[in-house]
Amino acid sequence: PGATIIAEALGVNAKHQVADLEFACRAGTEGIRIGISLVESGFAKYVLAVGSDTAQSSPGDVLEFTASSGAAAYIVGSSKEAAAIFEGAATYSTDIPDFWRREGTPYPRHGEGFTGEPAYFNHIVNAARLLMEELGLKPSDFDYAVFHQPNGTFPLKAASMIGIPREKVLTGLVTPKIGNTYNASMLIGLAKILEEAKPGQRILAVSFGSGAGSDAFSIIVTDSALELRERA
Repeated sequence: PGATIIAEALGVNAKHQVADLEFACRAGTEGIRIGISLVESGFAKYVLAVGSDTAQSSPGDVLEFTASSGAAAYIVGSSKEAAAIFEGAATYSTDIPDFWRREGTPYPRHGEGFTGEPAYFNHIVNAARLLMEELGLKPSDFDYAVFHQPNGTFPLKAASMIGIPREKVLTGLVTPKIGNTYNASMLIGLAKILEEAKPGQRILAVSFGSGAGSDAFSIIVTDSALELRERA
């Protein structure tokens, strides 16, 4: 488990709860969703959610072109000094096994074109639409959008299907530069957006995990973001 290693490094093993989550490339946002619930319920003051992965591909597979590794960490809490607030969240999940690894095999397999329409786009788009429906928002209400990015084209196509201009996606589109970091890809893109977004601007962030499911968040940047960036 990675959580025990992180807790050990922070010196909090004996006093805090730790957990490892698995849901393909969606586990990082699962940690954030759980963190939001723990903080809102008063059960925890702060939660550290880490999305981390080492992308793997069989030699010669199309996945090999973007395979990468990386991690992103977010602290979820109720502090007034937060760089951004979660305005709302929504989840959309169905049983679409587009990516798998059979027992004893060294590399994962995927359903080629099948992983696009019924899996990635279906879940990204419906999660985003469900979130907007629940919050009474429309695509034009968002200043930025960031999606799970297995490559450089899927996020742009998903944005087009939702009705979001490509220029609102390009800031957080990091896979063409650093590769597909799986669990961390959307979260690293979100971090890049937070480095330049202005107070009051709204961000649409949607993850995707094969299997399949998506978490969608509406995030509003606060005035504290400017001060926090200066400290960094």
